[in-house]
Order: sequence, then C-alpha cells, then structure tokens
Amino acid sequence: MSRKTTPLSKSTTQSAHNGSPQNSKLAPPKLTQYVGFFAVGYILASAIFMMIQTKLALNSQLVTVLSIIIGAYIAVSKFIKHQQRALNKSEINRLTLSGVAVVWLLTAIYFLGIWFFLFDVVNREVLVEMAMQQPLPLVSALVMILVLTFISARISIWALNRLLDPKRKTL
Repeated sequence: MSRKTTPLSKSTTQSAHNGSPQNSKLAPPKLTQYVGFFAVGYILASAIFMMIQTKLALNSQLVTVLSIIIGAYIAVSKFIKHQQRALNKSEINRLTLSGVAVVWLLTAIYFLGIWFFLFDVVNREVLVEMAMQQPLPLVSALVMILVLTFISARISIWALNRLLDPKRKTL
C-alpha cells in the first residue's frame, strides 16, 4: 500500500500583505454574525443604562452614543478574535451601515411596543395631534439622532478597529 501525500497549494500557505492567508482574502467573512454581536452589545448596554437612569438622570444622546460604542467594541473585538486581523475599509462601512440599521430597527420595535402596550387611545391621539401641528421639530430630531448614531458607529468602529488591530500591537 503506497501512501499519497497531498500537495499543499501556495495560496493556502502563503500569507498576504496583511498577515492573513490568501484564501480568506478570496472569500471575505460574513459580517452577519458580527452585526448580531453589535446588536447584542447595544441591547445589553441600553438595558444597563435604562436601569441606571431610574436612579440617575443621564442625557439620552450620551446613552445612545455609549451604547453604540459598547456594541461596536463587542463586534470589533469578536471579529479580530475570530479572523486574526483587523477589519478593512469596506467591512467597516458594511458593519457601520448594518449596525445603524439594526439600532433603528430595534428602536422602531421599542417604539411600537410602547405605542401599542403602554399608551391608551387618548395618549395616541394627543401624540398624533402634536405631530400633525408641528412636524418639523419631530423630523429634525429624527434626522439628528440618525446622524448621531451613524457618526458615532462609524467613528467607534474605526477607532476600536485601529486600537485592537493585532498588527499594531506587535509593532
């Protein structure tokens, strides 16, 4: 019985310029899992800050930014741990957009839950009436919080990616 040796391909043994194997460069990692990590971190941080706000008044924009930073930290650290490399620019952009979309989806679900389970008919009518009489403050507040979440997610993912980059730690 002869023993066959399997030839190793150069593409699997050679390292690319960023230290990862070239075969991982051909098939980029799926970011869905890391968007999930971002969402879990955001939800946990939001819940903790909601509990803190029962005892101590905190600025809502500060709470949003801190929750996003914590979600970004969890997502970026898990990515670097699993992939053994930092995110590239396109992955940062995709994670930012997906993370902001998840944050807004969770916010919409939270608002709908409050709308249907907490408010009665009179409260709903009052809110609709207020929104109809002066829609500009509501629209401008929504645009500002969207910009805040996008900018804070982008900056925190970029900064944490640079901070946790394994290549930078070894230099």
